[in-house]
Amino acid sequence: MRYRVRKADLFASLVVFLVALPLCVGMAIASGVPAELGLVTGIVGGLVAGALPGSSLQVSGPAAGLTVLVYEAVDTYGVQALGVLVFGAGLVQLGLGALRLGRWFRAVSVAVVQGMLAGIGLLLVAGQVYAMGDAAAPASGPGKIAGLVWLPGRVDPGALSVAGATIAVLLLWPRWRRGARVVPAPLVAVAVVSAVTGVFGLDVRRVEVRGLVDAVRVPGVADFGRLTEVGVIGTVVAFALIASAESLFSAAAVDRLHRGPRTDFDRELMAQGAGNAVCGVLGALPMTAVIVRSAANVQAGARTKASQVLHGGWLLLFTVVLPGVLGLIPVAALAALLVHAGCRLLPVREVRVLWREHRGEVVVLAVTAGAIVLGNLLEGVLVGLTLAVAKTAWDISHVHVETEDRGEAGIVVRVLGHATFLRLPKLLDALEALPHDREVRLELGGLRHVDHACAAALEGWAAARGHELVATSRSTT
Repeated sequence: MRYRVRKADLFASLVVFLVALPLCVGMAIASGVPAELGLVTGIVGGLVAGALPGSSLQVSGPAAGLTVLVYEAVDTYGVQALGVLVFGAGLVQLGLGALRLGRWFRAVSVAVVQGMLAGIGLLLVAGQVYAMGDAAAPASGPGKIAGLVWLPGRVDPGALSVAGATIAVLLLWPRWRRGARVVPAPLVAVAVVSAVTGVFGLDVRRVEVRGLVDAVRVPGVADFGRLTEVGVIGTVVAFALIASAESLFSAAAVDRLHRGPRTDFDRELMAQGAGNAVCGVLGALPMTAVIVRSAANVQAGARTKASQVLHGGWLLLFTVVLPGVLGLIPVAALAALLVHAGCRLLPVREVRVLWREHRGEVVVLAVTAGAIVLGNLLEGVLVGLTLAVAKTAWDISHVHVETEDRGEAGIVVRVLGHATFLRLPKLLDALEALPHDREVRLELGGLRHVDHACAAALEGWAAARGHELVATSRSTT
């Protein structure tokens, strides 16, 4: 696919490159893999996913949404299996796109997605707070949170000061709007802190550089054999579904930021799948569309997909020409960058709105986030989806019982709405409260749906009163 490179796209690509550079490195460090693998994913996100049809201005690369899951996968299966996991996830995404299932991701409950992001944000913050002080973090989510009580006595003051300075720059730099449009805050924060620590020779842990060729590991035949393991298959599906959901929700958000062509969700899903397949072959991190980079791309004035492709080229050029620069970056600075990113994943404003209008959605959000923190990402999302479905079933399962006393003609009882097992206790309470010495006429014409449990209960109630219940009729006496 050929693009005409405009000045606006060229400038936007440079801005996105400057935003992506520290984030790619930070995501890799947080995932427990070499820093170069994050850059590889960023490069593939630009050169491969950016060149394929899909979203016009969306930018892809490693994202915070998969950091926790990748860390768990690397801890369980080893970094050698990462390429196979990502490759498998890419194939699943390609299949979902080919079956035109991309649009169905928009049917996922927003509360579950926000809960997923909140849980990821909490774990990201809890884990990277340790790295801000050059301290080792516990492996489990509950362990990370519980360990914060004893953390103050274990941190390195020098590393903590570096992290504090990084967060200060991240918060203050955007106030200078003209400067923030040209150079993004993450790059300024990392560059300034790296320069200061280098000039003053502060003894803090820095990013370990292995070189791009040494970091890339193409999976072998034996590695692909692991795709037959149940646990590996589950992780592949989790990678694919979460990456797809995050990418397509990001695409919907980006479409609201510009007036250009709208996203073709199925093509975008296939572009993401192709990118992840290539990332898997290179043994790199999984990629998703990233709203932070995408918003920067739109705000910088991008007009076509050329800006996405060019930003991948800038990342490749930097990795080949200036790889040693990565070794100057303090790990504490990247940890602070990720803590800042994790805090932005917490949907504080959305929770306030939901609490006023839809408190049940807040429960779904909170349970999803809590399940992710206490268990893992996949289990938390499944719990959230189950709760969302149960809530929806409860909301639509309204049954109303109307009673009309007609004197000597008896009592007419009308049952309206949706009679499901969720409302069965209410229905039976109303029927059993009717007097036994009166003739009762039960009209079911107002029922839109009756499940098996309610049908059996109604038949049992009618039989106990000596009446016959005809399922096909509108009423019974």
